[in-house]
Amino acid sequence: MNTKRAQMGIIFLTIFIDMVGFGIVIPVLPLYAEHFGASAVQNGLLVAAFSFAQFFASPVWGKISDRVGRKPVLFVSLLGTAIGFVFMGLAGALWVLFAARLLAGFCGGNIGTAQAYIADITTREERAKAMGLIGAAFGLGFVFGPAIGGIVGARYGFAAPMYVAAALSLISAILVWRVLPESLPPERRGIGAKESIFAVFDHADARIYQVVTSVYFFIIAGFSMMTFVFALFIYHRFDMDAAATGKILAMVGLIGVVIQGGLIGRLVKAFGEIRLAITGGIILAGSLCLLPLTSTLAGLLWASAGVAIGNSLLTPTLTGLASRSVDQDWQGRALGLFQSAGSLARWIGPAAAGFLLALDVGKPIESYARTPLWTGAVLVFIATALMLLIPARRVQPSEPVTAGAK
Repeated sequence: MNTKRAQMGIIFLTIFIDMVGFGIVIPVLPLYAEHFGASAVQNGLLVAAFSFAQFFASPVWGKISDRVGRKPVLFVSLLGTAIGFVFMGLAGALWVLFAARLLAGFCGGNIGTAQAYIADITTREERAKAMGLIGAAFGLGFVFGPAIGGIVGARYGFAAPMYVAAALSLISAILVWRVLPESLPPERRGIGAKESIFAVFDHADARIYQVVTSVYFFIIAGFSMMTFVFALFIYHRFDMDAAATGKILAMVGLIGVVIQGGLIGRLVKAFGEIRLAITGGIILAGSLCLLPLTSTLAGLLWASAGVAIGNSLLTPTLTGLASRSVDQDWQGRALGLFQSAGSLARWIGPAAAGFLLALDVGKPIESYARTPLWTGAVLVFIATALMLLIPARRVQPSEPVTAGAK
């Protein structure tokens, strides 16, 4: 279990199981909330609650993992996630669902720690490709997760997928505790422990890190607007149930697996990270523009595929850039803060989308969800423009990070 390949395989499997559990609730959560009488605004706030908690938790988990190691943080956070899902299934009122969602979100702020684990065992040259494997685990989780959630929810009720998600998170926690080796050597733990989390900018090429983190924020904000309204969008516009939503999201996840798991390394070598990220931004923004204009199943599938392609080109390249711009001993905090920016976006995006969706209610059905989807496209266009500020000559894989560079 000490080889790099074995470690990558275990962390991949751990994240995959965790993301299957997370993806299970996506097709049913908005409909589950409506069962408790949630309005469009309340539904948006419920989805955003997970990322609201994650926003505060991600840098905290990252800092703790730099001090005590990655394995304990992953184990405890996964165990807490399982408990959060159990309470979601037991919820008898909307406020209980909100509280359980907050707990699951706080414990779900461990993605930066998982990424730091990958950074611990890879070289800078391997970073983007390795982060693509995490993206592939996400994508594969979304192949099975939403499909399982849609089928289980349609057959056994909206609470059932929550219990399945809890069981999978528990399995993931056990897997981490029993077979995942620690990646952070004792001599590298606790470096800079007394410094503020924001001291990470003093241990990074600050310009690259700041721009990439800002780009990630706008990308995730726009993308999360789509993920929030998607189940409601195809239900009201195409009269499709949770099972159908799960199948479409499974297609999106499969595309992500192919690109991030097999193609991203070759694409980065062929085109470079900056050019690839800009291309992904253009594809994602264009697809979000087209999505509310679709009126056929074929159009819906093509637009959804475009969203998957654009997102799959963006996420691993941005994460790789963020990781390589920061000193090795600050990976947990840097990637925790990076993911915190994404969590903030996942909080603001759905919350704003709920208010924007309310503007479309009462209009002709062809206008349903148009406002949040087009707003998401605008945010992605802004992110794409910001990528032009990243100095490509300073992010070549062969170059070391310049700590403290401004």
